[in-house]
Amino acid sequence: MRKQFFIFGITFLLLSIIITYHYKYSIFFPLTVFALILLGIANSFQHKHAILRNFPLLGYFRYLFEFIAPEIQQYFIERSTDGKPFSRNQRSLVYQRAKNIDATTPFGTQLNLNHADYEGIKHSIYPAPVNEELPRVIVGGPDCRQPYSASLLNISAMSFGSLSENAIVALNKGAAKGNFYHNTGEGGLTDFHLQGGDVTWQIGTGYFGCRDDHGNFSAEKFAVKSNNPLVKMIEIKLSQGAKPGHGGVLPAAKNTEQIARIRDVKPFTTILSPPGHSVFSDAKGLIQFVAQLRELSNGKPIGFKLCIGHTEEFETICQEMIHQNCYPDFITVDGAEGGTGAAPLEFSDGVGMPLEPALIFVNKTLVRFDIRSKIRLICSGKIISGYSVLKAVALGADMCNSARGFMFSLGCIQALRCNNNQCPTGVATQDKMLMKGLVVTDKSERVYHFHKNTLHSANELLAAAGKKSFSEADINIFMRGDEFKKLSDLYFPDILGNALKE
Repeated sequence: MRKQFFIFGITFLLLSIIITYHYKYSIFFPLTVFALILLGIANSFQHKHAILRNFPLLGYFRYLFEFIAPEIQQYFIERSTDGKPFSRNQRSLVYQRAKNIDATTPFGTQLNLNHADYEGIKHSIYPAPVNEELPRVIVGGPDCRQPYSASLLNISAMSFGSLSENAIVALNKGAAKGNFYHNTGEGGLTDFHLQGGDVTWQIGTGYFGCRDDHGNFSAEKFAVKSNNPLVKMIEIKLSQGAKPGHGGVLPAAKNTEQIARIRDVKPFTTILSPPGHSVFSDAKGLIQFVAQLRELSNGKPIGFKLCIGHTEEFETICQEMIHQNCYPDFITVDGAEGGTGAAPLEFSDGVGMPLEPALIFVNKTLVRFDIRSKIRLICSGKIISGYSVLKAVALGADMCNSARGFMFSLGCIQALRCNNNQCPTGVATQDKMLMKGLVVTDKSERVYHFHKNTLHSANELLAAAGKKSFSEADINIFMRGDEFKKLSDLYFPDILGNALKE
């Protein structure tokens, strides 16, 4: 194609010069053609991009189509039940509830119910009254001196830096109005998180906000910040579902003075968030760290978050709790399907245990060690609707955290640009111009309504199952398609036979 480019390019340039000279047109047109030819010549001799080397100008269309491919897929190709990680129907549900408008759908389900993967609730023909009061859970084990009454649904960990300051402020103001907590993420406790909403302060491997000059944990800094009245709980992050076992890197160019001040690091230097903690390296050290943070925070609820990998490691942690007679007040179980602003594809697709088996395993393990009553279980991983909340509770959770659900309530359109600072809705970006599109006063109301309406939906589903409280919910209220996959072969002959005899 390079040969054809030079032939047609030079021919077209000569024609443009002749036409311009003959008809006395502006010289702008031939100059434009000449500039394009120079660009094509440069592309023909560069060694970095094979497409542009072989197709000096037409090759740019490949990059254009690649750039707009997510929008083409989302708006012109995918069906209402398609879309990953969340379908159009799921996103629309959040948008409607966040806007506090009718969230009903017409004409019946679009799902294939006659399929082994179908899941549904076994409703009762004697439904219970719908509880209009939103459910709450007391967090605080035997050693906790400041128990916290938490909502059943809360905002999962999302750091400032990953999200914009407008997004963080809107989330916290919505949490304040709805009386639920807002997890800071491992990026540290910021002024944007302290807008009046309850806060769970997450302590990651970088100890941002409570580290010394060498990057080690600073007990003194932690003690000061953890005793802020708005900080209700502290969560030690062991691993994250979307990238368990992987640390993060904050490039020097992104480490602004504002972020450096928040994270207690030097500005304009590359900051590493290592895969593991430096304070401890085994179960014994983890439980001792739990006790230390509880003491420094004057008895506030302390817990840890993890994605399950080696199951025996969690069993060892349980044994160490019993040995030290020290128990976390809560454990957050993150599923491998959880979200993140940026992660290597291999970690997102191939590391960690999904939420359902992980939650079942953790719950049953705590029961087996006879310590379940001392610890609250929180789960996170694609919690987006009343159905997903009820299902998580039925699998063993006491509470749920949602990240992407609340991002949708802020206006996220699943553009899949969280990792390149080009989020078009101003949610996951530090671009000041894009950030201005997110109006805090409007979006905080949407956060509040999404939380309220989602929990109301969970209450309605619970009542439809004939249950009066979430403590009565268990896995027996759910059915799966593989239970009746061969319904006609297994059941109908006997049932029909008995009916005919009668």
